[in-house]
Amino acid sequence: MNPIRIIPVLLIASILSCNKNESPAQNPTAGATSPVNRATAVPRNSEITFSFSESMDPTTINNSTFTLKKGSTNIPGTVTYSGTTAKFSPSDDLLSATVYTATITTGAKNLAGKGLAANSVWTFTTAGIISSSALPVVDLGVSGNYVIVAKTAINNNATSAVTGDLGLSPAATSYITGFSITNATGYATSAQVTGKIYAADMAVPTPINMTTAVNNMVTAYNDAAGRPSPDFLELGTGNIGGRTLLPGLYKWTGNVTMPASVTIKGGPNDVWIFQVAGNVTMSSAVRITLSGGAQAKNIFWQIAGQATFGTTSHFEGIILSKTGITFQTGASIKGRALAQTAVILDGNIIMKP
Repeated sequence: MNPIRIIPVLLIASILSCNKNESPAQNPTAGATSPVNRATAVPRNSEITFSFSESMDPTTINNSTFTLKKGSTNIPGTVTYSGTTAKFSPSDDLLSATVYTATITTGAKNLAGKGLAANSVWTFTTAGIISSSALPVVDLGVSGNYVIVAKTAINNNATSAVTGDLGLSPAATSYITGFSITNATGYATSAQVTGKIYAADMAVPTPINMTTAVNNMVTAYNDAAGRPSPDFLELGTGNIGGRTLLPGLYKWTGNVTMPASVTIKGGPNDVWIFQVAGNVTMSSAVRITLSGGAQAKNIFWQIAGQATFGTTSHFEGIILSKTGITFQTGASIKGRALAQTAVILDGNIIMKP
């Protein structure tokens, strides 16, 4: 065999072997999205996320390559990137019952400069109804005739000023303290109350009336707690201080705090329902202010835990508490305090809505 002809063959084989082992850079692929494609009842305060199959060039993940639209209108927001996940945070809460389209373009590239093979597009629909004023109010039934209803006690550290009727059941009149009440037939009065005081042991028909009021209070609580598809989920991770709250259904799986004043903004027919699985705590001197014609009678706070309102704070709305309600010194409310245990007062102003 001629050795001169063997060398080129070996070189060619070696070159082919090297080329075979070197893979060209691949295009990144799409991973999970949140919300998922065609999701419905998506909370209006959601952030939109997109996961890539590999690490990307962060400089290519921006408002040009990651967009959110309502129809042909771009939604303003902030785009961030970490690990393999891009996130779009809308500048404002999304609209109710609206279809949005999210897009990641081929301009998003990996570290080798390769982009997606095609744009990745998905849609979702936000929660709620087209007009938040159509969100049904919570029917309080007979309990709506009272500014305070409790099951176990109404305790007052004088002197409070209450405008509206008070009701207690199944506990008796002796569990209403601090009002210096004057008994009458079927009700009682107090200089601190512009209205009447009722308890389960008073003359008929008060006992049955109070049983109905308490049952209606529990039904209203369950109605509010059971409303599905919240417009806003875990807003502020429970800290809503300084926020402006638009009409709709809100849900938190933990506690809610108000360390700073809050504005509830909407029209006179708009409705707000707040579902709170934990406690609600309002700091001292903090206020809820209504704006745009919003009415306290259309604001419902369903609270599974304890509701506590700090000294000289001011609250607006109907409180439906499964545990108890405590107003600290000088706190005030325009609304109703409906508790499945006790309501505690301390020199407060209680005004019916």
